[in-house]
This record gives sequence, structure tokens and C-alpha cells, in this order.
Amino acid sequence: MWSLVRAACLGAIWLVPALSAAQDLTPRAYLPLPVSSNAIGLTYAFSRGDILFDPTVPITDVTGTIHSPVASYYHAFDFFGRSANVTGVFPFAVGDIRGNLGGEGATAHRAGMADAVLRFAVNLRGGKALTLGEFVKAVPARSVWGTSIKVVAPTGQYDPPRLINIGSNRWAVKPELGYSGRVGPLLLDVYTGVWFFTVNDEYFVLDPNAPPNRRSQSPIGAFELHVSYDVKPRLWISADVNYWRGGRTSVNSVESTGSLQANSRVGLTGSVPISRRQSIKVSYSDGLVVRFGGRFRILSLGWQYAWVGQPRPSN
Repeated sequence: MWSLVRAACLGAIWLVPALSAAQDLTPRAYLPLPVSSNAIGLTYAFSRGDILFDPTVPITDVTGTIHSPVASYYHAFDFFGRSANVTGVFPFAVGDIRGNLGGEGATAHRAGMADAVLRFAVNLRGGKALTLGEFVKAVPARSVWGTSIKVVAPTGQYDPPRLINIGSNRWAVKPELGYSGRVGPLLLDVYTGVWFFTVNDEYFVLDPNAPPNRRSQSPIGAFELHVSYDVKPRLWISADVNYWRGGRTSVNSVESTGSLQANSRVGLTGSVPISRRQSIKVSYSDGLVVRFGGRFRILSLGWQYAWVGQPRPSN
């Protein structure tokens, strides 16, 4: 049974790693804000869905349910005259996996910290660094070009003897290019990037005296498209879609059959102000095309508190 489970899971990414990486759906990620803008956020995400394996593997009716509270912090600053920002995301996850293997039911429960995410973004065009006073007086740019780099650190809970883990025990890096264009109340966002992964040197290690297994993953190309509408200032709704392809996995240089990901998600996101500094964000997404991996429905509700501090005087 263990050999069958291992063969089935060589290319699988579980729990929080399954919901991160290429599956991003984040509208308005490159809109500039005043220098010294800050925001803290608390988000709860509920995810449930099926997990699809290679059809040749005798594992059926696999479902996953994940509860994930997430804390985040955002800070905008002047980067050589351009608007830039850094965001830190710190998730926790509680997940349950259920399925049938050879007609027998099996379950797994996990709870703990997930991999932390750090993102640095800078506007290349249409996003000059402005103080709050300058920002209020300035005419918003009709188009903005930006670039970012996202890093996922292996801080999540990981136990080598387990196939199902919250953390991925590897680094992931995603350089990205983004565009935002505005026509009246409509805003179009287009992002394209590539995920790169380091090797997990402790993949499914049952015998500590045996040579460790090395799990690697090829790059994943990712694309996002968002069309949002401003109902009024700070009140908006967005239609979201993405597509990602790649990510074949190998263990000890042996490629996993059927591990190519060529998937897409579609969703809606809305932001509602509840006070001058606070807002609520709600999002829902579902798998549009799922060739391999998780067909998850994800519902999230987030609270954000934002403020603008005083910029540091220049020397």
C-alpha cells in the first residue's frame, strides 16, 4: 500500500502549497499608493475540493478541506523615485484529506504554520513615488507597468516521513511583470510570471539511515487577467481568471507520470470600505480547468486596516 501511495503522490502538492504558487488571483497588485502607506490584514480562507491523480493510479474519491487564517503586512516606500512596496504573508493551516485506496478509506489531518511569503514590487512606468499630499493632487496615471519578485520560504510545518505536509520544505521564487490600464471606472490588470523551485532534499524519508529522496519540480509559467469596476472610491468588484502550465515533478531524477499542470481558475473579488481606514475584502474562486492537482473551491474573507505614516526626510 505504501508503494502505491508513494507512486501516486510523487507529483502532488498538498494543503497550503496546493493553494499557493501558480494559483494566485490578486487584482490591483500594481496600483501605486502614497509613500509610507501601511496596511495590516487578517484573512480567513476556506477551501474544499477534489484532488486529481494520474488515471492509472488506484486512488479515488480524494477530497481535501483546508481552513487557513492568514496575517499580512504591507508597506509602500520610495525606491529611486519610483513607487514600491513590500508585503509579508504569514499563513496557518488546518487541513483534512480523505480518500479511498484499493477500496479502503484513509484520512490525514494536519495543523500548523505554512510557508511564509515575501513580495517586493516596484512600478516601472506610471508610478512615481509621491507623498500623501502629492498623491491627492496628482492626476492618476491611465496605465502602470510594474515588476515584482515573490519568495516563498520553507517555514511551514514539515515532517519527512509524511507524504502529506503543510510546508513544502523548499524555496520558491516568482519574478513577474504586471500591467494595469484604466478606462473610466474600469481597470484591466494583466500579469505574467514564472515560478522556480529549489529541491526538497528530505522528501518522504521513512528510514533515517537510508539515502534521502530528492524531489524536484520544473518551472511553472503563470498568467493572470482581472477586470474590475469602481462603484465608488474604495468600493470595487473584480472578475478574475488565471492559467498556469508546467511543474512536472521528479523524485531521485525519475519523472512522475502525469504530473504536468495545465490548469486554470476563475473567480470574483470585492472590496468594501467600512470606515476611513478599514475595509473588508471577499473573494471566491473555483477550478475552471484542472488537469492534475487540486480542484478546490476557495472562499476567503479578509479585514484590512490601513494608514499613512510620515515619510523620512531625505539627506
